[in-house]
Formats: sequence, C-alpha cells, structure tokens
Amino acid sequence: MIYSKMWLVVKPSVGIPVFIAAVAIASFSVHLALTLNTTWVKNFLNGGSKVVATAPAGDAAVKK
Repeated sequence: MIYSKMWLVVKPSVGIPVFIAAVAIASFSVHLALTLNTTWVKNFLNGGSKVVATAPAGDAAVKK
C-alpha cells in the first residue's frame, strides 16, 4: 500500500467512509451537471424521440 503511514494519523473507521462519501458526492455532482446542462440526456432518460437512423441508399452495395 502506497499510503500505509496515513492510517497512523487517520483511523480507517473514519477515513474509509469519508473517502466513499467523497466519491459518491463527486459522482452525484457530475451526473447532476450532465442532466442540467445538456438536452439530449434529459430526452434519453425520459424516453424522448424514437428516431431510427437509416443508412443512405447508394451504389455501394452494387458489385461491378
């Protein structure tokens, strides 16, 4: 473990929950920022527009 001496200063019963809480808060804030600042995420999560992408018809399928 790289930071093994850290546990001499910080108890694992305090450090581990604080670390997990920090990861959860960071993840929540990133997801909240994506939801509030983009339009496609809201539409995707709400099941918006059911548009199916189609390939353009071309001569690529014709063999010579």
